[in-house]
Amino acid sequence: MKSDIILAGVGGQGILSIAAVIGFAALNRKFNLKQSEVHGMSQRGGDVQSNLRISDEEIFSDLIPKGTADVIISVEPMESLRYMPWLSDSGWLVTNSKAFENIPDYPDIDLIYKEIKKIPNHIIIDADSIASEMKSRKSSNMVVLGAAIPYLPMEWTDFETGIRMLFGRKGEEIVQMNINALKAGLKHSKT
Repeated sequence: MKSDIILAGVGGQGILSIAAVIGFAALNRKFNLKQSEVHGMSQRGGDVQSNLRISDEEIFSDLIPKGTADVIISVEPMESLRYMPWLSDSGWLVTNSKAFENIPDYPDIDLIYKEIKKIPNHIIIDADSIASEMKSRKSSNMVVLGAAIPYLPMEWTDFETGIRMLFGRKGEEIVQMNINALKAGLKHSKT
């Protein structure tokens, strides 16, 4: 088993939290994990990305070669386009539909959707609205992760464990809020 995952978004959208939950879930399964991340300008709304490589065998590099990613999980639609060249032909792209318009010449969102829809295996989910309906706007990143769960090599219980490990110190209410967001995303990906 091998799974190469790219996470993409903008600073402040929770990419590193997604990476931590996936990492804890993989370790819970006793999988090997290597991670690389870039978050240089994240405090100013710059792009943030992370490579996660998960395997039941030894992993030699933390970087994912172009054309080999099994999944791209993006919390911002334009950022998903940036990493499309890394997606394998059979890979899945799961992205939030809501744009984070942090630049004056942000492209037309319909053109971005058009490019995403060229990928046979894609999910575009309005994670922001789903999280807002749950009165949990900050958990939209977990909604996107939930939508990607069917394409990741771990079980539901592993992700629940990952959320408990990451958010447990913040209390049961925060843990449950994030688990509910994960469930909402998973439900959307199966509809």
